[in-house]
Amino acid sequence: MSNDPILIVGGGIAGLSAALTLANVGRASIVIEQAPEFKEVGAGIQVGPNGYRALATMGLAEQANALAVFPDDLIVMNGVSGDVVTRIPVGAEFRERFTYPYALIHRADLHRVLLDACRANGAIALKTSTKVAGFEDDGTTVTVTTDTGEAIRGAALIGADGLWSQTRQAIVDDGPPVVSGHIAYRAVLPTSDVPEAYRRNAMILWGGPKNHLVQYPLRGGELFNLVAVFHSDAYVEGWDTKGDAEELHRRFAGTCEPVQALLSKIESWRMWVLCDREPKKNWSRGRVTLMGDAAHPMLQYLAQGACMAMEDAVVLADEVAAGGPLGDAFERYQNRRYLRTGRCQIMARVHGEFYHARGVAAELRDTMLSARTPTQSYDGLAWLYDAVI
Repeated sequence: MSNDPILIVGGGIAGLSAALTLANVGRASIVIEQAPEFKEVGAGIQVGPNGYRALATMGLAEQANALAVFPDDLIVMNGVSGDVVTRIPVGAEFRERFTYPYALIHRADLHRVLLDACRANGAIALKTSTKVAGFEDDGTTVTVTTDTGEAIRGAALIGADGLWSQTRQAIVDDGPPVVSGHIAYRAVLPTSDVPEAYRRNAMILWGGPKNHLVQYPLRGGELFNLVAVFHSDAYVEGWDTKGDAEELHRRFAGTCEPVQALLSKIESWRMWVLCDREPKKNWSRGRVTLMGDAAHPMLQYLAQGACMAMEDAVVLADEVAAGGPLGDAFERYQNRRYLRTGRCQIMARVHGEFYHARGVAAELRDTMLSARTPTQSYDGLAWLYDAVI
């Protein structure tokens, strides 16, 4: 087995998690990032117990605890009537059931926890302002070529380069991502700007006809995260672009007063076009593999994108530590992961339609969810949160 470091393309949550888990099993890595600095864009994300288990495996639970908010409840509201549909307590009873907590954390904060740990680890080299142009696997090593002609050699290559992964195109070659027709507008504002009546230590989802609004606190309650999603075929692709407030309010016409009040508090929104891909069984070839959104991008409706990436990192390192050729380890890793991540990709689509139901479908949703006890809700989530990685 080559003692060269493993090359990781992409310095987001997936890439940094891979570097840390590999370091924990004695493998050095080089994280290659095309941006001039390691940073994350975005707003709040949700980390379920399975994601927190991965953080604990990396030795980072305590650091995440200091920056996360732990909500009392997950609540689904009817965005038109304003009625409570269901409430899932995620306090002591939830932790007893799933061992780990449900957390709300700013994406940049989680990224910083991972980045600080990587910087403190002598087995991890961080390389910025480096755009990968291609790679060659000679069966013994992998050599990455940059757009400036630099050659970087490693024992293997992990593509953690996200939704638009160039590494994926070289391995899977399945074209561009699938545009969902759903648009997400995200904003973070000081909690002091939000009317006190709407401040709760909870993740609240207001489900409406072809739209939904999510609200929750961040950074100890200092910040308030809002995500508004609606159906639109007006956009093909886009990421972190300025949103159209007029269109947003038009798409949420007819929703209840609390939804309208929360939307009115935001003057500037950032817009994302939501995309995913069809699940794939094979995302490895020789000494090259994929992870995170490069391997299995999913819509955000299960709040599992970051969690699945961190799980990937734990499983990949576990298989590398088991020994043997790295190509074999990568094949075992994907074989352990593809059904689970594929289920998340498919169920995220289902949940999106569920949240955005209208008419009879919305009534059926509300009737079904309102009849559930907390224990029944926990049982329904067990496939996702009880995973052993």
